Amino acid sequence: TSVRVPAGFQSLLEGLAREVLREQPSDVVSFAAQHFQRLLEQREAGAVDPVARGALLE
Repeated sequence: TSVRVPAGFQSLLEGLAREVLREQPSDVVSFAAQHFQRLLEQREAGAVDPVARGALLE
């Protein structure tokens, strides 16, 4: 069986990885939660949905 990766998922993970490497947080789990919360707030405020943008790039 093969697992399908949802559209935009790779882009989201790459964005998180890039920020983790740039910031070097001591608590990666909390950092990731805050990262995704910021993305959610941006999307709800009318910014481009990072999942939709990532899906276009894939």
